[in-house]
Amino acid sequence: MLKYYNVDSTKIACWVSGNGFNEQAQSLFFIHGSGGDHSLWSFQYARLNKNFNIAAVDLPGHGSSEGIGESDINKYSLWVRKLFDVLQMKNVIIVGHSLGAAIALTFAAEFGSMISGVVSVGGGLKMPVNPAIFELLKKEPETAFKMMSKFSLAKENRDKLSDPLKKSMAAANIEALYNDLTACDKMDLTDKVKKINLPSLIMCGEEDKMTPPQLSREIAANINGSKTCFIKNAGHMVMMENPEEFNEALTSFAQSIPAQNY
Repeated sequence: MLKYYNVDSTKIACWVSGNGFNEQAQSLFFIHGSGGDHSLWSFQYARLNKNFNIAAVDLPGHGSSEGIGESDINKYSLWVRKLFDVLQMKNVIIVGHSLGAAIALTFAAEFGSMISGVVSVGGGLKMPVNPAIFELLKKEPETAFKMMSKFSLAKENRDKLSDPLKKSMAAANIEALYNDLTACDKMDLTDKVKKINLPSLIMCGEEDKMTPPQLSREIAANINGSKTCFIKNAGHMVMMENPEEFNEALTSFAQSIPAQNY
């Protein structure tokens, strides 16, 4: 169910497990990508909530949350830190996609003692944005959404998912989306991820054109003991394109981490 939390006098929406959090169970905390919201994880929370505590946030300025978003990864990480204080979840594995992957990795580097593991999905140490996207968002946003949707999906998944993805982008706060892409464009996590000392899973669709698999390999190479997982028949929106294989890999990773009380 979607619930609202007061975080720094800002209303933050978060999809959470309907029956509250079981302190003995593992928890999955999901962070969406640029311009998205919690619903991009619907194939995960609808199927995994029986086995895990679930929280899927709408970042500030996204979905049903107040605010205009941030143009800096570190500031988003601090929002997540504040929300953690409110939620009081235990045994948390933080899972982020694209922009969310950068936030999750930053959180793991800065606040690693609060979580038991981190999962990066379709991320990179650097994620430069095509300047044409910024221009189109200002002048022809519909064209920008069409371009982003095309490159976010593997060719075989476009007929099924392209329209829903474009509708999701069209519903986004354009200012927040622009800020998100700015945050991605200027970030460099090369030094930061070397501080991560947690079980780490680096995931990516084999056909990801937005953040190609090589970017995930570079993340993994900078985190000691990290694991990689490349999902077949999927592009950048891997968690939607092949949810069965994605969920299986995520569940296997989570089960490999002993549950503790943090």
